[in-house]
Amino acid sequence: MDESCLQFRLTDAERVQFDEEGFLVVRNVLSADDIASLTSAADQLDSEYRPKMELGPHQPLNLLDAIGKDDVFLPLLDWPRTFAKVVDILGWHIQLYHSHMIVTPPLAPDFSPKHPRLGWHQDSGRLNLDIETNPRPRISLKVGFFLTDLSETDRGNFHVIPGSHLNNTLSFPEADRDHLDAIPVTISAGDAVFFDRRLWHAAGRNTAALTRKVLFLGYSYRWLKPRDDMTVAHYLDRSDPIQKQLLGESPNGGFGYTSPTDEDVPLKIWWAEHVGEDAVVP
Repeated sequence: MDESCLQFRLTDAERVQFDEEGFLVVRNVLSADDIASLTSAADQLDSEYRPKMELGPHQPLNLLDAIGKDDVFLPLLDWPRTFAKVVDILGWHIQLYHSHMIVTPPLAPDFSPKHPRLGWHQDSGRLNLDIETNPRPRISLKVGFFLTDLSETDRGNFHVIPGSHLNNTLSFPEADRDHLDAIPVTISAGDAVFFDRRLWHAAGRNTAALTRKVLFLGYSYRWLKPRDDMTVAHYLDRSDPIQKQLLGESPNGGFGYTSPTDEDVPLKIWWAEHVGEDAVVP
């Protein structure tokens, strides 16, 4: 793993913000060249899958297993400017359990929403119903790599309700209005957004003249079943041991996901050797 990642560990201020608000914006994690190559791959996949999924030119495309569909996405798995922050939040017992690409074209000129409120939700489906505690445990987080400038708020911006990750339910003061604490996240192309899976969030409506493009990588504890049908086996022969852990390998089989030995989690050893401490959530 690239040792330069240790320059970009979670700061004390970032930890406080993530714990209290449930999300964190990290600026300039991608260079102009990175944005160009990732955008080119995203455009090609959009051209390929939009007709397969029978989507019109104004409909959003949500493509699962994005990381498995183009080699250019693979380095994001342990991207130096983001990955150490993931470890600082979740610890070493982690994997990539979900990846998807969202392409949101401008809405049709005659678009009329079925409901004025955005589609507020928490991630991970049944985790939000099957676990009984309040608040429920974090379990996973996502890193969104944004390829489009969203400095204006009419571009399908990622919307959040800060602090809502600590509430299992969400109530609205008015039936036809969004939550009073909801905010659009304004960012530039090349910025990343980290967010707790429990955070209540929604995509805004894109009424601008550009197409919003973003890649999401979801990290979870290794005992959680992947959220999509990940097709990553073709990467294993060129991956280092930590990347293999992140892509789901377990030398000790199923038992290694719940009671791992050091062989199952090389990230644990690497972190202890380079940081001099165990990677655990304080």
